[in-house]
Amino acid sequence: MPGPQRSGSPCYHPPSLLGRQAHPALQPNKRTLLKSPNFLAGLRACLPVLPGVAAFGAISGVAMVGAGLSPWLAAVMSVVVFAGTAQLAALQLIAAGAPLGVIFLAGLILNLRFMLYSLSIAPHLQGLPARARWLAGYFLSDNGYAHTIARIASQPAAPGHDEYFMGACTAIWVTWETATIAGIAAGAGIPESWSLEFVVFLTFTALAVASIRDRASAAAAFAAGITAVVGVDLPFRLGLIAAAIAGVTAGVIAERWTR
Repeated sequence: MPGPQRSGSPCYHPPSLLGRQAHPALQPNKRTLLKSPNFLAGLRACLPVLPGVAAFGAISGVAMVGAGLSPWLAAVMSVVVFAGTAQLAALQLIAAGAPLGVIFLAGLILNLRFMLYSLSIAPHLQGLPARARWLAGYFLSDNGYAHTIARIASQPAAPGHDEYFMGACTAIWVTWETATIAGIAAGAGIPESWSLEFVVFLTFTALAVASIRDRASAAAAFAAGITAVVGVDLPFRLGLIAAAIAGVTAGVIAERWTR
């Protein structure tokens, strides 16, 4: 009777792997994440939206310099925060001289939607290691989430939703940060006499007008605008917070009224 097989035998299997499949990272024939077909599919899915992301990122970079941030601080803010609308809102409040607490509160309100995104997408990311899930939380973006959820809805049984998500969000992140840095570099070279800080207000005006698509959004914009004007003299720039609350309330009421 042959003795027990050793590591030099072709039939030898490490005891730790007996009875279960090795983790993909331990299997030498498995593709790495960056070469995964699902990861690359996520990258390709986001290609049509990347020009818009790049334009928004460049404007954000210029606006950060225009708000008075140094190029280095602006670059750090872009990488750490990675939230376009919240970044622009913070810049507007910084330019208006709002207290730090109001700036944090505005950013928190604007980013609450990411909590809902996380609750929705988390069950589909369980295949990722713990560290990768932390990275996925940082990478989470509107476009990356939308593309992944659309794939999950249309192909619920398809494998690799987690890799697809990472591919989509990586494309968004790289494009955003590259464009933002380019905008920061461009903004740093523009003379102060051009009043670059006005770019922040112009950008938010353009975003607000573009978002008005129905009666509910029109009611929200009208209520928020009126409240902001009336509350312009409130201390600590609380008029901006009141305007946000008034806009949300008016939008919800208008939406229910039109149903």
